Amino acid sequence: MGLIAFLIIGALAGWLAGIMMRGDGFGLLGNMGVGIVGAFVGGFLFNLVGLDAIGFIGSLISATVGAIVLLWVVGMIKDG
Repeated sequence: MGLIAFLIIGALAGWLAGIMMRGDGFGLLGNMGVGIVGAFVGGFLFNLVGLDAIGFIGSLISATVGAIVLLWVVGMIKDG
């Protein structure tokens, strides 16, 4: 996957994660940044369980899961 596609998928994933987490996010731009980092986390988590993200939708799902996990962890640290 190219860098531009990775950044676009990560930004979309962050936006989706912010919607799903309802209030636990960091605003639109913050969530997009978290989504880009979450794309790495999601890829790592999916590889751990033996799943490969295939195509745009698979990559978006993987990145969104990673962004949700990252938002949750950062939220726990921020509230702690």
